[in-house]
Amino acid sequence: MLVIVYPECFAIQGIARYLDAFLANLPLDHPPVLLITGDEHPVTHRYAGVDIWRRPFSRNRLTQLIWGLRVRRKLLHLWRQDRDLRVNLHIPPLLPGLLLPRAVVTVVTVHTTCVGLTGRFYAWRYYRSDWSTPARVVRTLMESLILRRATRAVALTEQGREELALSGYGGTVKVVPNGVDPQSFSPAPAESKDWDVLFIGRFERRKGSRALVPMCKRLIAARAAVRIGIVGGGGREYLRARQALARDCENIHFIGDVPLADAPRYYARSRVYVSTSFYEGLPGTCLEAMAMGMPVVAWNLDFYRGLVSDGVTGYLVPANDLELMCSRVIELLDDPAMAASMGSNGRTAVLSGYDWRVISRRLLAALE
Repeated sequence: MLVIVYPECFAIQGIARYLDAFLANLPLDHPPVLLITGDEHPVTHRYAGVDIWRRPFSRNRLTQLIWGLRVRRKLLHLWRQDRDLRVNLHIPPLLPGLLLPRAVVTVVTVHTTCVGLTGRFYAWRYYRSDWSTPARVVRTLMESLILRRATRAVALTEQGREELALSGYGGTVKVVPNGVDPQSFSPAPAESKDWDVLFIGRFERRKGSRALVPMCKRLIAARAAVRIGIVGGGGREYLRARQALARDCENIHFIGDVPLADAPRYYARSRVYVSTSFYEGLPGTCLEAMAMGMPVVAWNLDFYRGLVSDGVTGYLVPANDLELMCSRVIELLDDPAMAASMGSNGRTAVLSGYDWRVISRRLLAALE
């Protein structure tokens, strides 16, 4: 049996989207799967051949500890019945992983690392972490303990493999990329284009929230009638961006967080997808945009290089070069035929290399 442990499986963030697409596209001959998750989010999806075990969970540290102990008890019970039990843990978060029983074979899927989250992967510090020094030390230690006990690890990209090496992990690493469901995310030519430019993502420093604000201002200065859609939420960084762009409210539509099922219509209403993110595991929103037939403009950083082909499916520009990024976006808006061609190329690239129906088999092999 394969047991997947992740406390917030029905949320809207990246790992939840990743697991939802993986479970929805399991092959018919997949082994028995049990999903262990929390009940913080009331929505529950159903997946063929997958049992779901939910227990109370919240972001309160004490509740997380209690949840982790309950999961540990459940896994030990299952392991006594089936010694071939395999557990797939996803990090972050870290606390539940520390409580897994040592006897159980654990494969850890590492979406991001402390090295990346704190901006220390790059020689140039593009962003600073919100963590204090004690918090960084504690989280790094927790991550190290989890990885030390893992049978092997799964990374989403070659950059992820490098991060694991920098984190001190010396075990086996399988690289299996994220994917996208091409049926759920497919071009919708009949949809009216309400927005010229679309940003999707949480407002965090590592995700380029502070570069997003001047980028929007440049676009509005270059093209007074440009229409910008921003989908995603966050805490202080979100409020900071809204306040900074309040004067430009006629051009900018802040949508906030949206359910995964509603995401395709926001892509369908937009012409160009833009990302100012400095760090991701493998950007699922970029894959979704490409699957929807949108050209992409993003920073020329490792996690995007294997995904976006410069001049073919969109443009990669040097990180923090807002002037060139703005020029590339305007270029695509001014040439709809070229934008459509790049969008079509992106859709083809997704179908050939990132279709969850194919990726799910590769991921199952890595987990087994």
